Amino acid sequence: MDISFRPAKLEKTVATPRDVKKHYGDNTKSIIARLEDLASAPNLEVMRTLPGKTHELKGDRAGELGIHVSANHRITFRPSHDPLPRKADGSLDWQQVTAIVIDEINEDYHRR
Repeated sequence: MDISFRPAKLEKTVATPRDVKKHYGDNTKSIIARLEDLASAPNLEVMRTLPGKTHELKGDRAGELGIHVSANHRITFRPSHDPLPRKADGSLDWQQVTAIVIDEINEDYHRR
């Protein structure tokens, strides 16, 4: 999967395992594992079979996806396709998503 980060400075927080530890502490191993999973997946559909419970967000976060890092923390991202690949029923076609933009890491979006 093609991965980019927005804002761009977010990418610096995961450049090395040391950077991940510095910025995310206890969640370091999970963050590294989930980012490696995303990077090696040929498409988003593969993420359904891997740890992390990748899922689409709802409500005011519709259009974004999350992947578990810990009980309350996620990596949030969105497909980087224009137009978005859709199935006949209008839902996101996970198999066609091959590029994402990571917006936030270690965010507890449940407390917003």
